Amino acid sequence: MSFLPKSRKARTRLLLLSVIAPVVAVAVGLTLWGMRDSISLFYTPSQAAEAKPAPGRAIQLGGLVKAGSVLKHADGRVEFTVQDQIAADRVVFQGDLPDLFREGQGIIAEGAYRHDGIFEAKRVLAKHDETYMPKEVADALKEQGEWRGDGAPPPAYGTPGKSGI
Repeated sequence: MSFLPKSRKARTRLLLLSVIAPVVAVAVGLTLWGMRDSISLFYTPSQAAEAKPAPGRAIQLGGLVKAGSVLKHADGRVEFTVQDQIAADRVVFQGDLPDLFREGQGIIAEGAYRHDGIFEAKRVLAKHDETYMPKEVADALKEQGEWRGDGAPPPAYGTPGKSGI
């Protein structure tokens, strides 16, 4: 008993399919493998603490800039803390910040964690007007119960009784 079809035309199609399918599978696999470093996942500081992305892995870190955390150096390097309600991460950025960057502002920093746990940003994005916040940041803040949309005052981090970072 043979598993091959009796028709010559059907056998030819089956042979053609058995040759093309592995070639397509290898091509898709190589494409995905080649793109693995260009995919940038979005995390809030608490999600990043949970996921523990590998040092050097490109990600987007989003949250609010902690009040009093911005430190500008003479060489153009800027250090600040990005936080959500649960965690905070120190960010280092070399370059010009967006005009709308300020404390209490929702931002997204694109970059990677260093081996010492500090996030090194390659690019910093800030909201462009008073009502806009990047969708990823807004969704993450709503999920954590920290959303302050429609003119509500910013959350009071670092107040007595709360753990400030």
